[in-house]
Amino acid sequence: MSDITSRTSNDPLTDRVSHPRYPRSNGYDARWTIENQMGPHALWLLEWLAPALGLDTLSPGSRVLDLGCGRAMTSIFLAKEYDVQVTAADLWVKPGENAARITEAGVADRVLPVYAEAHDLPFGEGGFDAIVSVDAYQYFGTDDLYLPRLTRLLKPGGRVGVVVPALREEIDGTEPPEHLEPYWEPDFWCFHSAAWWRRQWTRSGTVEVETADWLDDGWRDWLRWCEVVAEEHTDEWHVRMAGQCAEMLRLDQGRTLGFVRVVGRRP
Repeated sequence: MSDITSRTSNDPLTDRVSHPRYPRSNGYDARWTIENQMGPHALWLLEWLAPALGLDTLSPGSRVLDLGCGRAMTSIFLAKEYDVQVTAADLWVKPGENAARITEAGVADRVLPVYAEAHDLPFGEGGFDAIVSVDAYQYFGTDDLYLPRLTRLLKPGGRVGVVVPALREEIDGTEPPEHLEPYWEPDFWCFHSAAWWRRQWTRSGTVEVETADWLDDGWRDWLRWCEVVAEEHTDEWHVRMAGQCAEMLRLDQGRTLGFVRVVGRRP
């Protein structure tokens, strides 16, 4: 079992991914976070979400659904940092692959990896104290009917919290901003502003929206991480994609792209 929470002193890579805003994340091995990333730095984003979601107020052993967990970094973080029982649900990464990572991290007794599609979640109603989704909810949660289905899984008083790549302001018309056109992909149309997400969740009638805000200078965090991944990842595809993302963010300078967190409480 490797110690993913050990840091190498005087390691330039460790210094590059240390962030004063995310002290808990700083405790995780830099190489481990790079090799298991699937986009923006998921631990940074989860640590930004945590206070709004009230993770520190959960009792030990509380049940948390990590929806779209990817390679289970966020699930491992939740178990280690908050002593909760995590269901690590993902469609793209097989449970067996995540089980090996979870066991290696020493939290096999607290994290259960499952294969699940977001619209067909195999869980009973009212079974979770909290639901978390980091850099995934935008792919399925823009559906007007989705949040009511999801919140049925929460206990009364439980919270759902997400962090998503987002727009500073909604884009009028059907074309992306001109400076981003060379980089724009159809998937980017699922990015929305904090105001859009607040309205979307409020309209659902299923949660009291407690937070919907923009991460100040979030684009700088995103760019910094892309630059590290582009230079340090061992897989050519990840290097190429991170490099393209870094080019886009340097060009945009936060005018358009960043991150939004949204938290709602089931009455």
